Amino acid sequence: MYRRFLNKNDYKGLITETALSQMTRDDEENFINAEEAAEFSIIEYLTENYEIEKVLEEGKKILPYNRQITYPVGSYFLYDGYVRQALRTINGCKVPAASAYWEEVVVDDEESVPLYLQVGTYYPGNVVKFANACFKCLEPNGYDFGDIRVPGTNGWEEVSSSIWDANIEYGLWNVVQHEGKFYALINLDGIDLTVNPLDSDNWGQIGEYDPDYNEYEFSPTEYVVYGGKVFAPVMNVNSDKIEQGYNMCDRDPRNKNVKKHMLRLAVYELTKMISPNNVSTARITDYENSIKWLEDASRLRINPMIPRKVDEKQQPETDYAIATFARDYDPNNNPWQI
Repeated sequence: MYRRFLNKNDYKGLITETALSQMTRDDEENFINAEEAAEFSIIEYLTENYEIEKVLEEGKKILPYNRQITYPVGSYFLYDGYVRQALRTINGCKVPAASAYWEEVVVDDEESVPLYLQVGTYYPGNVVKFANACFKCLEPNGYDFGDIRVPGTNGWEEVSSSIWDANIEYGLWNVVQHEGKFYALINLDGIDLTVNPLDSDNWGQIGEYDPDYNEYEFSPTEYVVYGGKVFAPVMNVNSDKIEQGYNMCDRDPRNKNVKKHMLRLAVYELTKMISPNNVSTARITDYENSIKWLEDASRLRINPMIPRKVDEKQQPETDYAIATFARDYDPNNNPWQI
């Protein structure tokens, strides 16, 4: 799946939201096609001398906020269409596990084991390292599955249950199954154990786990049904609420030059894709200016403020053209700098 460097709100500086919506019909496939074409042009010009792939990857790692992910301090994510940075650790929610997803294993060479990533996708047999321990994947899980399972972390425990039997004397909060549903004994007032849970006011039906609900109580009787089993939380299983200025702020780490010119190229590609014979002069001028910027950067005539590729000695290659062309070593005073 193509991961985008840009997002929809980035376009607001070049085109109105109404015009953009009419142009693309809010179809993400149109954005992807245009941005892929723009990205290809940027890589084609800059890949020989600059670490452009790493710069683009830095932006592509910024994914939409996901309640299942725990964001450490300093990490970036998209929230309400804008790039944000975590000021404090933002804990993700914990989903019950009807089966084991990971098991701890011992490996001979731990150094060769890749670290576990919450945005990774894992299949049975994959081995990862997390919290100074190695784990083997037992069930498919991960970002692409929409089912993120952190090794060694389980916020719920299974609650034992039995088939309801009128001859058994149940205690408070006992769990039974009757006609395919689960019930908990919530009170003993005037109880008649010969009445089945469906027809009794003493029993309460246990609801299915709701991934969108974020108010589960940390209580041994906060029962939920998941995967045909009953679970209760053993820790706070809710995700932290996002609060501006408390645990997140607006901060964008993407290279401003790359973002600016990719936007211009992408808007031109979008316009050309919708109406190839009716591209405005403003879009053509922006496109030509960006291509000129790419050409000058590729020929080392300007400093695009992108990390240079290094030689065999891991030293940056000397760039005499940039040193003589730049008016000032203050990057804000260099030509082509935003």
